[in-house]
Amino acid sequence: MASKNHEEGTTATTGNKPAKRKPVFTKVDQLKPGTNGHNLIVKVLSSDTVLQKPQPPRPSSSSSRNLRPTLIAECLIGDDTGTIIFTARNEQVELMKAGNTVILRNAKIDMFKGSMRMAVDKWGRIEVTDPADFVVKEDNNLSLVEYELVNVVEE
Repeated sequence: MASKNHEEGTTATTGNKPAKRKPVFTKVDQLKPGTNGHNLIVKVLSSDTVLQKPQPPRPSSSSSRNLRPTLIAECLIGDDTGTIIFTARNEQVELMKAGNTVILRNAKIDMFKGSMRMAVDKWGRIEVTDPADFVVKEDNNLSLVEYELVNVVEE
């Protein structure tokens, strides 16, 4: 017979499931190359479609993977600390319209030609939210900083 205190979900450490953590929001100027798991609230300043492939014809093989059209847009996003280029794919492009304020959950930093780009893959989420009241700091674009991969040799 289970006691009243031990009902499913009442304690933070029920079973082996870790307790849900409250998301920690970071600022754009804290982003570093090769990191992930970022939560940010940003404004979309611009959105430019860079790749638009129509739906491919059905292949004769049985692989029905990737039959939807491919749409990629580069969006300049930012907060009160700086800006970065966000790569939006397919359904994400609709959410990342200029003027929108969005919450990015579990975003990651990809490197593209030596500069940082932010993206949200299938493990993350984009939500359009109420307009934020901050002014975007547009003179600190992290995507304009070029990084060089340096191999460190341990002695």
